[in-house]
Amino acid sequence: MTSGHAFVGTSGWSYTSWKPVFYPPEVKPKDFLRYYATRFGTLEINYTFNHLPTEKNIAAWREATPPDFLFALKASQHITHVRQLQGPAETLPIFFDRARPLGDRLGPVLFQTPPWLKRDDERLAGFLASLPRDLRAALEVRNPSWYVDDVYELLRTAGVALVHAEGEKAPSPVESLGTTAPFAYARLRKREGYTADEVREWAARFRPMLEAGTDVYVYFRHDDTGANALSAERLRDQLAA
Repeated sequence: MTSGHAFVGTSGWSYTSWKPVFYPPEVKPKDFLRYYATRFGTLEINYTFNHLPTEKNIAAWREATPPDFLFALKASQHITHVRQLQGPAETLPIFFDRARPLGDRLGPVLFQTPPWLKRDDERLAGFLASLPRDLRAALEVRNPSWYVDDVYELLRTAGVALVHAEGEKAPSPVESLGTTAPFAYARLRKREGYTADEVREWAARFRPMLEAGTDVYVYFRHDDTGANALSAERLRDQLAA
């Protein structure tokens, strides 16, 4: 069996406060992404939650990163918060038309629903049926009512990953990671950051998934100092060892 691949990075990159812990003092903000891409091979972009990506955005992201760099995009709030997964035949094409120019740099698309959106199997099934089958999608639902076997089976049928977001108020059960899709998607978002022991614990959790052929995408929260970026590097290196 072919081993899975580990894609580890952070949620966002454009933070001057990450100097000097992550970005060297001499690196200018306009060069942050180019520098980031010398240390990581993937990035979760939350900008696309509030703004549809433009041709200019896409061109700049592609130009600043190597050919094997992957972007995970957070889907538009119009899909998840305004329409709350309803009318996907209308909302999804608008987003994906803007995202597809990333080409093979486009990794999973993250759909994050609001905490007040409770389980609705019919709504979920209609949404999943409208997703493009040639791209990976991950769903972060933040209400505990969703964490039931029937929902997991719907996700499994569509090959959509259930996101685990550690540090949020109602994360999915960590045991569900990697069970609904051929890839796992984790967001490590503890406000206090991650100790070396905690990073090792996560590495131990991900290794069996990788050995079983499951790809793993992990993004650390954008903290104030850049310390989480260093934690992300530690996790990446441990998974590569």
